[in-house]
Amino acid sequence: MKNFALIGVAGFIAPRHLQAIKDTGNNLVAALDKFDSVGIMDSYFPHADFFTEFERFDRHLEKLRRQGRKIDYVSICSPNYLHDSHIRFALRHQADAICEKPLVLNPWNLDALSEIEAETGKKVYTILQLRLHPAIVALKQSVDQAPGSKHFHVDLQYITSRGNWYHHSWKGDESKSGGVATNIGVHFFDMLLWIFGKVIENKVTEIDVDHASGVLKLERATANWSLSINAEHLPASAKALGKRTYRSLKIEGKEIEFSDGFTDLHTTCYRQILEGNGFGLEDARPSIETVHAIRKASKHA
Repeated sequence: MKNFALIGVAGFIAPRHLQAIKDTGNNLVAALDKFDSVGIMDSYFPHADFFTEFERFDRHLEKLRRQGRKIDYVSICSPNYLHDSHIRFALRHQADAICEKPLVLNPWNLDALSEIEAETGKKVYTILQLRLHPAIVALKQSVDQAPGSKHFHVDLQYITSRGNWYHHSWKGDESKSGGVATNIGVHFFDMLLWIFGKVIENKVTEIDVDHASGVLKLERATANWSLSINAEHLPASAKALGKRTYRSLKIEGKEIEFSDGFTDLHTTCYRQILEGNGFGLEDARPSIETVHAIRKASKHA
C-alpha cells in the first residue's frame, strides 16, 4: 500500500483522484486546500489529515517522513498556474507527482521539471485519460493501420456550459488558467496529436473569453476545432434535450462516439502510474506547446 497526499482536495476534479487512490488499494494520508468544504473526503478517507495552510501541510509531511511514514505520491488538483510549484514541492519531498492537465502552462517549465526529476530521482506523471478510452484507442489503431499517404479530415467540437461564476474564478483569469483553450481543450489537443502526429501549422480563427476555434494541420490530418463554455453555442438538438454539454468528433464525416466512460478513466491512469508506465513530461509536451501557441495568438487577436 502506497501513501498519498493530495493538493486541491476541494476542487471539482479531486473526487476522481480520491476514487482512483481508493480503487487501487492505497491510502490518502493528508490533503490540502485553502477551502474547507471537503466533506467529500468522508466517503473515501475520513481519517486523512486535512490542512488549509500550505506551511502546516508542508511541516506535517516532513514530520511523517521523520517518523518513517514517507509520502510516496502527491496528487495535484490545484489551479493550473500552481501546478509547477506543487510538482516541485512533491519531488523535493521525495515523492512522485501525479498532476492534472495541463501539467504546466509554459513549455519551458517542462525542461526545469525534467532537471528536478534527474536531481531527485522522482517522476512527474500526468492524467491523459483520453489515450485510454476504448473508442480513442480503436481510432488510433485504425489510423496507424491506414496507408501512410492517407491524410485525414477531422472536425472536433466541444461545448461544456459554464455559469457566470466561471468568469469570477481563477478559470476566468487567463494568466492563471491559460484560457478556454487550455481549461477545456488541452486533453482534446493531446488526443489529436497522439493519434495524428506533430503540429505542422497552428491557426487560430477565433478566440474570446468563452470560446475559441482554429485549424491544426498535423502530420496525418487537418483538424478543425471549436471549443466553448457558452450555452448559447449548443446546437438546437442538445438544447431541446436540456443538455449543457455537447461533444462531437468526426473523422472523414463519420461520427466517433466517446461520450460514455470519459470521466471514469482516472483509476486506469493511476494503475499505469503505479506500475511505472504512466504518462510523463514528454507525453504532456505536445499539447502544452499547442495551447501555449494558441494563448500567444489570443494576445494578438
